[in-house]
Amino acid sequence: MIIFNDRRDAGVKLARKMESTGLDNYKNPIVLGIPRGGLAVGEPIADMLCCPLESVTLRKLPLPLDPQMGFGAVNIDKEVIVNQDIVDRGFVSGEDIQDITDEVYRELQRRDRVYRGNKPFPKLEDRHVIIADDGLATGYTMLAAVRFARGRNARKVTAAVPVSHFEAYNLVAKEADSMICLYIDRGFSFAVAAFYDSFPDMSDEEVIGILKTAKI
Repeated sequence: MIIFNDRRDAGVKLARKMESTGLDNYKNPIVLGIPRGGLAVGEPIADMLCCPLESVTLRKLPLPLDPQMGFGAVNIDKEVIVNQDIVDRGFVSGEDIQDITDEVYRELQRRDRVYRGNKPFPKLEDRHVIIADDGLATGYTMLAAVRFARGRNARKVTAAVPVSHFEAYNLVAKEADSMICLYIDRGFSFAVAAFYDSFPDMSDEEVIGILKTAKI
């Protein structure tokens, strides 16, 4: 099922949906895009809100035998969220969790240096934080981002995604103040890419270009 031309098209449609609910709902906003695809989705939202766009550097922890699926996520503060059900079912061992976390965190640090340079992360106190990604499969990466914003004392946190599996949606909705999602899927087999006509891997250079051209 194809709904979106590409990530930017999805971001434009999300921005329109947010605008239709009333811009008064977004006081002192800042958009955080989850690299890499979330930056392309977040750019039109930040443009619509006339607010800063920043990268929130975190990554999913991939399953050893199925790297497209995650068993959790880690953020730049090395805070780890794990899907305990997947661990309990034996899809990943305790030793694997530590090794995978260490490897993913090294790449996380590299991306943060490349994307942010020497800039300090913006203060989130008293801000409405809108966290954008290109879709939710398990929801754990977005959940890590929501908790990251909470830990930085955000006043309000909204998760904004074009498409989500219903289990991931419910997981994140329990902790975010609000969620904007254009399509919720209940199918047994779910892949974010299936909802896009064009869904290529994004490069570091594309992310840097988006951040450089952000309005604020």
